[in-house]
Amino acid sequence: MEKQDISKDKKYNKWIVVLSIIIPIVVASLFRIKVDIELPIFLPPIYAVINGFTALILVMAFIAIKKKKIVLHENLMTTAIWCSVIFLVMYVLHHMTSDSTVFGDLNHDGTLNDYEKSKIGVFRYVYLIILLTHILLSVAVIPFVLITYVRAITKNFERHKKIARITFPLWLYVAVTGVIVYVMIVPYY
Repeated sequence: MEKQDISKDKKYNKWIVVLSIIIPIVVASLFRIKVDIELPIFLPPIYAVINGFTALILVMAFIAIKKKKIVLHENLMTTAIWCSVIFLVMYVLHHMTSDSTVFGDLNHDGTLNDYEKSKIGVFRYVYLIILLTHILLSVAVIPFVLITYVRAITKNFERHKKIARITFPLWLYVAVTGVIVYVMIVPYY
């Protein structure tokens, strides 16, 4: 049975590898492109809400599967994936149309002077650690989400459960720290 389960997943492996490599490369490449347009809305609070919503959906999906509400779990997980896609599109759009915000930049000149450094102190390191882990894990979670999803749609539930135990906390961490990063940087927009 195990061999048959693995063979169902194999046809998706190339796509998982390709998407896990291409998505971060495309996102990083698009960050280098600056488009001189002003968006009609300010995106960071919107995509922070999407991150928060994703975290909530992930927890609800976890509870649903524990209560054996499989269809609800499936619907919630599909919604979480779409929320993550929408977040990513909005995040890239924001960074293509706006300069990056520097944490602690009270006068909004894009650099930190000695006064600003002294005002934020150790909080800058806390912010940078949260931001760095958020970014690194947001890239690392891509193949985990894709593999977990494929194992579910191929009805390979035993293997799905095994990887979901890794995927869930990683994805939840990324969603929650996305909100935390926004809350920490919002005073400097």
